[in-house]
Amino acid sequence: MPQYQSADIEVLSGLDPVRKRPGMYTDTATPDHLAMEVIDNSIDEALSGYANHITVTLDEDGSLEVEDDGRGMPVDPHPELERPGVEVIMTTLHAGAKFSDKNYQYAGGLHGVGVSVVNALSKSLEVSIRRGGKEYAISFEGGEVTHELEAVGKVGQRNTGTRVRFWPDAQYFDTTEFSPERLEHLLRAKAVLCSTVEISLNLPGKDTQTWKYPDGLPQYLKDTLSDETIPDPAFSDTHENGKEAVDWAVCWQAKEGTPALRESYVNLVPTPSGGTHVSGMRAGLTQAVREFCEARSLLPRGVKLSPEDVWDRISYVLSYKTQDPQFAGQTKEKFVAREAQNALSTIFRDMFESWLTRHVESGEALAALFIEAAQARMQKSRTVARKKAASGPALPGKLADCLKERETGSELFLVEGDSAGGSAKQARDKNFQAILPLRGKILNTWEVEATKVLDSQEVSDIAQAIGIAPGSDSLEGLRYDKICILADADSDGLHIATLLCALFLKHFPKLVEEGHVHVAMPPLYRIDIGKEVHYALDDVELERLLKKAGKVKPVVLRFKGLGEMDPAQLRETTMHPDTRRLVQLELAQMGRTEKLLDRLLNRKRAADRKAWLEKEGHLAEV
Repeated sequence: MPQYQSADIEVLSGLDPVRKRPGMYTDTATPDHLAMEVIDNSIDEALSGYANHITVTLDEDGSLEVEDDGRGMPVDPHPELERPGVEVIMTTLHAGAKFSDKNYQYAGGLHGVGVSVVNALSKSLEVSIRRGGKEYAISFEGGEVTHELEAVGKVGQRNTGTRVRFWPDAQYFDTTEFSPERLEHLLRAKAVLCSTVEISLNLPGKDTQTWKYPDGLPQYLKDTLSDETIPDPAFSDTHENGKEAVDWAVCWQAKEGTPALRESYVNLVPTPSGGTHVSGMRAGLTQAVREFCEARSLLPRGVKLSPEDVWDRISYVLSYKTQDPQFAGQTKEKFVAREAQNALSTIFRDMFESWLTRHVESGEALAALFIEAAQARMQKSRTVARKKAASGPALPGKLADCLKERETGSELFLVEGDSAGGSAKQARDKNFQAILPLRGKILNTWEVEATKVLDSQEVSDIAQAIGIAPGSDSLEGLRYDKICILADADSDGLHIATLLCALFLKHFPKLVEEGHVHVAMPPLYRIDIGKEVHYALDDVELERLLKKAGKVKPVVLRFKGLGEMDPAQLRETTMHPDTRRLVQLELAQMGRTEKLLDRLLNRKRAADRKAWLEKEGHLAEV
């Protein structure tokens, strides 16, 4: 038996913990989160009133640069560490000026590890600082200083700011490519949320995009939604008490199934998984609606509004600022401060109730929507027998179920994102096709035990919807004949589809063995050749179709995602049994498949992945 002694204890110093376990500090699928960390530092300067312009540049060499006109990172020696402030910030975990409100009243980068993580996971990183009439430069490789801080020139006293440029290190990421679409969406949202700052994005081969929204959230919500909404303009306001501030714009889709916008932020950091700030808003809005309906005797006998009835068609942008942001993990996708829920619930209840009493016509139109949703929910629970599970957990609230039973060929589509889910609900045949929207990338379950896998809400929703528990050898209770994975045709969508395939192979192998799991193949391109419309799954099919065009000049549209397709296109290309392409997941070579997925998804095999991609990556067909 090996001896366990003090000499066996490994002490990681500096940035070594980040390089040893990068997944604990950032999303290792792409370097997009690294970009967000650097951008957030500039945004924090703007939030505090010190920066008016931020420019982000994605270069052809794979680097990303963020420049602002804020105060500039400190260059004077740290009193305890006796190193320049910028060097301390870049090379020391938990070193920052955001742990108190002395320099930043509200800041997203509270943890003090963000930009040092960027440095740790970059092949090289350069910082240029304009401050005190001088320009300074310092550079790093692999997180270590390669050129000490030095003054490299003179600038005007008012010319201040910071420029950070970095090259992600391929050994830590599945891909080192940034997503231009995500950058555009993120920066546009930042400009909306911080109306005093102008933000620009430079992409290779494209004109500079610039955003500034002096009118803030209501205009952003209106510009994003193309369908009729209630109210118009949206219910929007702001509330601040010195320690926290909240801004919002809220409306509801007039027609069922139309695409919605649901975005929340804490100190301008996106929180795609929501959190207590969203829960507080939901509770407050529901309470206000109930009191309005009761005061005006609008509720029919026996009808009681639930939060789901109010939330069903909602679109919103919520921006919450606090001096003490608490996130679930360094990726900051979910806000978890408990006190925020009660505070925001009270704010939204009081302010929405006041708004409803001043806008009675819009209030009654909204009440009609919510009552209709409640009656449909109650009717479904009474008439659809399959919804009346005598035992076990209830079905997920976001499941749009079908009418037919499994024996009649029912299908469940697991759809990436709420927007695509809205399109899929309109595109489906509700007699036999059900829709379960998923929020982004699900948990990588390849190394998760069956007893723990249901800790993930998305996985739990999938298990409840299909009626089978993870690891079950019996298909008794299976609610659908086909389970269809439906994700975007781009690289992010393929990643999500891979994670879902891994989930079923690892935790629901009986489903795969019996042929119940399928992968839908949505097109990446639409090609108009004269009056003919064609669709291509990938670049190979696109080139083949373009060659057939002859002298006719084709018009090519690349779909950024499923949500961009109108329901008719999605129905024709991906969901209608007569015209779709559906691939069945099979276990013909299970041993080989398991080895491949383990190489792709096992966090401990990053080195094996890199070696394999370097050797065989050119053989990829997609």
